[in-house]
Amino acid sequence: MKIVYAPLSHDPKAPQLPRQPFRFALYFLNFYKWPLFAMFIFETGQAFCQIMVPYAIKEIIDLGSTLRGSFSQALFQLKPALILFVSLSIGILFFSRASGALLVLVGPSMRRRVRRTIFNYLQFHSQTFFINNFSGSLANRISEIAQGVNHSVWTILFDFWPVIVTFSTSLILMYKVSVGLAIPLGIWTIVYILVSFLLATRCQQYAKDFAATRSIVSGKIVDSVTNSLNTKIFAMLGYERSYLDNYLNIEVAAARRTFWFMEVMRWFQFLATMTLQVGVILLAMKFWLTGQISVGSFAMVTSLALMVINDARGLSRRFLEFFEYMGNISDGVSIIVRNHDVVDSPNAKPIQISQGEVLFRDVTFGYSPDRLVFERLNIRIGPGERVGLVGFSGSGKTTFINLILRMYDVNSGAVLIDGQNISEYTQDSLREQVSMIPQDPMLFHRSLLDNIRYGRPNATDDEVFRAAKAARAHEFITQLSDGYASLVGERGVKLSGGQRQRIAIARAILKNSSILILDEATSSLDSVTEKAVQSSFESVMKGHTVIVVAHRLSTIAQLDRIIVFNEGQIVEDGSHKTLLALNGHYARLWKMQVGGFLPETDAGSTHDTRRTLNSV
Repeated sequence: MKIVYAPLSHDPKAPQLPRQPFRFALYFLNFYKWPLFAMFIFETGQAFCQIMVPYAIKEIIDLGSTLRGSFSQALFQLKPALILFVSLSIGILFFSRASGALLVLVGPSMRRRVRRTIFNYLQFHSQTFFINNFSGSLANRISEIAQGVNHSVWTILFDFWPVIVTFSTSLILMYKVSVGLAIPLGIWTIVYILVSFLLATRCQQYAKDFAATRSIVSGKIVDSVTNSLNTKIFAMLGYERSYLDNYLNIEVAAARRTFWFMEVMRWFQFLATMTLQVGVILLAMKFWLTGQISVGSFAMVTSLALMVINDARGLSRRFLEFFEYMGNISDGVSIIVRNHDVVDSPNAKPIQISQGEVLFRDVTFGYSPDRLVFERLNIRIGPGERVGLVGFSGSGKTTFINLILRMYDVNSGAVLIDGQNISEYTQDSLREQVSMIPQDPMLFHRSLLDNIRYGRPNATDDEVFRAAKAARAHEFITQLSDGYASLVGERGVKLSGGQRQRIAIARAILKNSSILILDEATSSLDSVTEKAVQSSFESVMKGHTVIVVAHRLSTIAQLDRIIVFNEGQIVEDGSHKTLLALNGHYARLWKMQVGGFLPETDAGSTHDTRRTLNSV
């Protein structure tokens, strides 16, 4: 079935990459067309010199068989043939090494460009994409795409093209010696190439499936390694091995399908080349014994036959490898080069946020058409307001935050900041001016200094230190052996949950945005540190619009305003005292708290207690 590639929805800042594997590879070749053209010329020269060596030997043998006289006289008469032989040998050396030098210059650069470009494209995918794909699988696919592009180019340049030069030159040389030798070789060459190509194209799907299973297994391994602590806590080492074995077995099955098909090709290859080898030598021997060709021609024909056979065996193998590379590219491109879900408009400009007013105007949003979270939601958060968001899990709090950050686009309506529809401005400029402290912050495996400075890359060391002190992180950092230069491990595993949280808080403080969002930002802190950090927040929050998601209602009781979500609707809105006086949904949540936290669900909730507010 023919694959039809739909037009892509690209972010304008992302590279415009084609999805078809051959066009994808050509996209990168355009950056290196002149070096590649030079390599093409050098490979042509090398292949021509290589295949002409038997002709030079033929001339030496034919002349040598008629020579008489001294050695010096013989050398003089053989001088033209010897010069040809030496020139061809020098040509092989020069052209091969010139091509090799360009390969050293172009190869690593091309691989870097492919990986950088794919990574660049990957960055513009939405959060949904990364949720649905293993990071390990994506990293593996980036590597295999880069390897596939490089090796497919080198296969064409260093294998396919020299073989074409070898076959065509051999036919011409044999034709000059004997038409009876050239015709069988020509027919054999055409049939061999066609059959090898057809078999190799069938192998491409096997190679694509094999590449896909390898990426899946890589993702499973990374996932299991990342969760090694869970594996140990639940004593599930054996289960994880068994779980991985299932995917390893799938990979083995895919590998065997691919390799068995390759074996079929090798059977064809060896039988065909054996037939050519025996046939050409017997036919050449017949022509020689009947005086139709000279002894030098016989030596040249047998040498050419052996060279063609050697190249033919290599061609069959290279066909397989080439379509395996194409399969790797196809698999990776089909996963990564997809539509971008959240895309900046071509004329999008940087947004300017000075006041920090947030307005939801008739916002309807759902993760799928049959699963709406908000329907015609209206709410306004004024400049400098400190607002808490409360509600049971799944009530819409996190979605509300994600829409402010434009992690998703609304289905209808608009989200405005300072009167600006965020869908009309660049995502980067929006997120540069909104600080977010997640409940479970992820850190880079870099130094603590680098992790905090991530909030503002041009910040000085002193500014980083002040932010760390404000987040109550400076003390524990200075107690580490390497201080701010300490590496935190993958995702910050070398730090405790509370320490990671304080680093994330310091990063947000350093960023100093007009809008600050805290998603249970102090949930991992002990009570003493939490109180200290919250006191530092009092000064940090001044002049900023602050949105706090909290399950521990005591942490938001002092905020200016509390918005209560329930099943995607805003059911109450007001200060802590006002909402308690209403004796409604929030008051019931307050009474239901156990140890200061909300339960996951409200078993006794009824729809009668809801009232939707449109506070714009």
